[in-house]
Amino acid sequence: MSAQVNESTPEYEDNWKFHAVEFAKGLVEMSVEFGKAVRDVIKQNVIKENSLIVRKLGPPVDKICTKLMFLNEYLPEDRHPMHSWSVIFFVFFFTFAALYMNSKSDATSPLIKKLCIHPPNATRILLPDGRRIAYLEQGVPAEMARFSLIAPHAFLSSRLAGIPGLEVSLMQEFGVRLITYDIPGFGESDPHPNRNLKSSADDMLHLSYAVGVTDKFWVVAYSSGSMHAWAALKYIPDQLAGAFMVAPMINPYEPGMTKDERRRTWNKWTVKRKIMYILARKFPRILPYFYRRSFLSGNLGQIDKWLSLSLGKRDRDFIEGQMFQEFWQRDVEESVRQGNARPYMEEAILQVSSWGFSLVDLKLKKKPKRKGILHWLKTTYGQAEDELTGFVGPIHIWQGMDDMVVPPSMGDFTERILPGAMVHKLLNHGHFIYFYFCDECHRQIFNTVFGDPQGPVVMYLNDKSVVLKDSDDVEEVTIDSPENKIASLE
Repeated sequence: MSAQVNESTPEYEDNWKFHAVEFAKGLVEMSVEFGKAVRDVIKQNVIKENSLIVRKLGPPVDKICTKLMFLNEYLPEDRHPMHSWSVIFFVFFFTFAALYMNSKSDATSPLIKKLCIHPPNATRILLPDGRRIAYLEQGVPAEMARFSLIAPHAFLSSRLAGIPGLEVSLMQEFGVRLITYDIPGFGESDPHPNRNLKSSADDMLHLSYAVGVTDKFWVVAYSSGSMHAWAALKYIPDQLAGAFMVAPMINPYEPGMTKDERRRTWNKWTVKRKIMYILARKFPRILPYFYRRSFLSGNLGQIDKWLSLSLGKRDRDFIEGQMFQEFWQRDVEESVRQGNARPYMEEAILQVSSWGFSLVDLKLKKKPKRKGILHWLKTTYGQAEDELTGFVGPIHIWQGMDDMVVPPSMGDFTERILPGAMVHKLLNHGHFIYFYFCDECHRQIFNTVFGDPQGPVVMYLNDKSVVLKDSDDVEEVTIDSPENKIASLE
């Protein structure tokens, strides 16, 4: 009776390795013999003296070789001419091929531009925790502002973005003061060791105090920067007059989204973009590897390549234009000034992790009635007013229906969750073309949000009075002494 070998025993493993090695040796030997056979067939039938090829090509080749025989004088004497010419031929062939490929590559690929880090020139404020925030102020001065706007920027952007291409004349016409700032770790702002969306709203509030915003302000946001606007609506609603956003991004893992809304959202994105979201949610420490190979490499690249964006034809044509390219380069140079991947990783994590609130929390609704003796006494002997929760101010949203970066399904979700929000749907518009360098679009936004332009709040002096011109009702205050230089509104 023959002994059986168990597959898990060492004897079986050695036997398997032996057969594999012998099979590989046999395959190599057969290949060598096959090559020798092919060589012999060629010698006997192709380059034989009486073969068809030799009879046809032999005389012309001999004639050419005879005429070029003088070149053999320049060849090394210790080498056979056939050997030397074969080396020369192969060197020439590979050199020509390399030159051809390089010339073809140079003709089709643009030169790689380098990012230039400019000298720091931002105005900065000191926050209560010792950090500094860099900001940029545009439009009318603080004392003349009819509307104050504060704008957090999107991913891979800076305070220089704001509303790209917004004309100073339009801001003066509406009395708008626009304040943009670098979020922590971007541009010239100091990083935050424990950043979250609550701290983002607090930074916005401290900035408004520092720059002299004495009344409620509007928060303005675009794309992924909108999560900071949503946070402001949640955490500092009493300081806001309202909000308007263009292509506002929401959390792609928002639990309130229906299966259809989530499917229509994720189907618009590239595979790489989906992977980056998954990495940010599950394995965020891998993200710096990709960032250092793209926008932190020191080279300038395309925005759609770096951020894995899906773009329609109009958006793609727009980002290839010179105006956008110049703006994009300067904005990225400012954004990556510190060369630190951590703030970008934090921003990506904030986008896909739990925000600490849901958009449904911003919905205006009656606060649930409390139970207890104290509440009963207030209801019985006093006039108990219904308390409201959520954001009471206006929210305007502009959503491109051809947008594949922030798909319309996100706008549909926002409209369903926040029925009080005014969603303006833009036909034949994508992600960029309504917000960037569009004077008509900017005027439409201001007209919708602020109404007819009334100009700035103008102060002027005469010999005996100071007048603050804000509307048709103007109060003139006589100046009796330097200490009484004041003006007030009715």
